[in-house]
Amino acid sequence: MAAVKKIPMSTPLVEMDGDEMTRVIWKMIKEILLEPYLELNTEYYDLGLEYREATKDQVTIDAANATKKYGVAVKCATITPNADRVKEYHLTQMWKSPNGTIRAMLDGTVFRTPIVVNGITPFIPSWKKPITIARHAYGDVYKNVEMAVGENCKAELVVTAPDGSETRQLIHEFTTPGVIQGQHNVDKSIGSFARACFNFALDSRQDLWFATKDTISKTYDHRFKDIFADIYEAEYKEKFTAAGIEYFYTLIDDAVARVVRSEGGYIWACKNYDGDVMSDMVATAFGSLAMMTSVLVSPDGVYEYEAAHGTVQRHYYRHLKGEKTSTNSVATLFAWTGALRKRGQLDHNDALCAFADKLEQATVRTIEEGVMTGDLASLSSLPNKQTVDTEAFLRAINERLQQSL
Repeated sequence: MAAVKKIPMSTPLVEMDGDEMTRVIWKMIKEILLEPYLELNTEYYDLGLEYREATKDQVTIDAANATKKYGVAVKCATITPNADRVKEYHLTQMWKSPNGTIRAMLDGTVFRTPIVVNGITPFIPSWKKPITIARHAYGDVYKNVEMAVGENCKAELVVTAPDGSETRQLIHEFTTPGVIQGQHNVDKSIGSFARACFNFALDSRQDLWFATKDTISKTYDHRFKDIFADIYEAEYKEKFTAAGIEYFYTLIDDAVARVVRSEGGYIWACKNYDGDVMSDMVATAFGSLAMMTSVLVSPDGVYEYEAAHGTVQRHYYRHLKGEKTSTNSVATLFAWTGALRKRGQLDHNDALCAFADKLEQATVRTIEEGVMTGDLASLSSLPNKQTVDTEAFLRAINERLQQSL
């Protein structure tokens, strides 16, 4: 490779390293595809589970605060420990999801979009364009309080006002054992969610759909519907009309039916749990979770990019045995390119933006020319496919990147 003049970066990215196989891929991407071309400027935070344990998870809080400071972050996939992980990593407690902590601190909305390439046909034939899932990232079941209830017990919802007065509502009188769950959300976060969705739709010039189940949840879900409607009418209706795009609300079950029949090419805004489930559904139907971008956007314009998938635990155990793995690195790579492009846009660094574009184009071209990891090879309709391991795939991308540079 001929020597190239490295592209400078005046402002650092916040870099959040992660766990297991994605941590291995993270290092490969930097060494093969970034450091040879960029004066890579990052403020590094190790969100690997061992260091989260060592810092009692303070490192996650520090990384979120740094993201607020610098405006753009890129994050590797991380482990959210369960009981098995507590034993495996000798943890003092079951640390919370780093993603959940960061989302709460940024008050952000998660936008997830499939990466579409020729030769990977969606399982739903009518889908011709990407469908972006906008997921509210606060509250609901992820902040729930739950209890097991014995027989012959009465459960009530109680709200205590500042003057000490109480409002009570019967949940259920249990004649047999059962369970109860309490969920909450706040108007401020719902409003931030709505504005993030409207702004993202305007930026990308795509229609915005929003769906809840307000016919059943006549107070909780209806609050979401009303806040979206009020903000749209007061702040965004004229802007949407001028941009030639549409906002509409429908029930979640109707939205699912519409989505399946559609050709794609819009943003589908969902409450927290709905967005969690539907983003996986959309990713899988388009081909693979490893081909799904994810960006957390705060109401004040802070961006945190990551892959939509987990740490690929199974492949990591094979890697520890010295085996080669064919782990798809595209979503992790696109987290980097998304963050680099946004950093370039904010800093008016056209060369950095152009590099991010060319790296993405080289990645897509590599797959469309038949060089891919095993998960894509099993889906691809291309003739003469070549299945390669992770490092070979990244080096194939690098060959095409060099040609474009």
